[in-house]
Amino acid sequence: MASCSHWWHAPVYFIASAVLAFIAISTAMNSPSNNATIPTRPTNNYLSLNASRTLRESGFNIMATLLLVSPEMFFLSPNTTIFAIKDSSLANTSLPPWFLKNLLQYHTSPLKLSMEDVFKKPQGSCFPTLVDQKKLAVTKIDAKERLAEINNVLVSHPDMVLERRIAIHGVLAPFSSLWSKDVYFGWESIQAPICDANSSLVSDANGPRIILEWTRIIHLLSSHRFVSFAIGLNSVLDRILADHKNLSSVTIFAPPELEFVASSSPMLEKIVRLHILPQRATYIELAALPDKQRLRTLLPDEDLEITKGAGVTQGLTINGVEIVAPEIFSSKEFIVHGITQAFKIAKFPNASR
Repeated sequence: MASCSHWWHAPVYFIASAVLAFIAISTAMNSPSNNATIPTRPTNNYLSLNASRTLRESGFNIMATLLLVSPEMFFLSPNTTIFAIKDSSLANTSLPPWFLKNLLQYHTSPLKLSMEDVFKKPQGSCFPTLVDQKKLAVTKIDAKERLAEINNVLVSHPDMVLERRIAIHGVLAPFSSLWSKDVYFGWESIQAPICDANSSLVSDANGPRIILEWTRIIHLLSSHRFVSFAIGLNSVLDRILADHKNLSSVTIFAPPELEFVASSSPMLEKIVRLHILPQRATYIELAALPDKQRLRTLLPDEDLEITKGAGVTQGLTINGVEIVAPEIFSSKEFIVHGITQAFKIAKFPNASR
């Protein structure tokens, strides 16, 4: 019976070992030359030891192990706040190590935030994490009851560790989905809230579900050979949703190739916006529209136009471009049609056609 009392050790060590092995390989591949010296950080080691002990006493064994063995994964800035994830939430060992590393760094902020600091933040404010361009949002504050939610997840163990530059809190669940089917590519693995340039939350109460839907659309586009459009959409999605806070249903026309995809220029954003309608329209609904009917897009002053052929059997065309894969994705709010090539922006004659 004694050997069964520590049954949880196996998954804890397996997960920790998998993550640490991935980190070790990544570090070796990106390490400096043999002549370079890597400075030691004894202060962080001391803090990691104390923090790890506290986390283990509170039942956060996986986080305690990772913090003790690989503190450099968390302490990448002078100040740090870690939101510790419960062991039960990390028990799914089918998740790839790179995703677990991203997830842990998404639960780490380069700011030191005690619960008092969190309570002082306005509800709907956002703050940075160690994952580039992915933020956390304060979604609920109840200072009287001493309750706070981040990304709609309760902070269940506030102020477990409070040092001069470090704060660690326990949370009831992960801030991003751990469903295997939602873990796709590294650049779209974390489902973060949408925040504007002023670090204010853009998405409403339905935000997490809508964002998850966008994530699935981006993956679906990638798997259906619309890779360049998926990359372009992913790179400008935050700005689009920041400008259209009430965007609840859309139609997307996805081309197989997209120019300017490697650029963050305004041109890419304009092209992507031209391919999105702020309403859901099925293929049958589009086909029922009269010839020359204009369709409003997310690009101001740039509409699309129905251009019908001799019959529906020859395919429906918009701006002279045929819909060849109708409704490759369809839900209550979203619908995606595949088209033969990208639409041309009238004001930019050199844009993709």
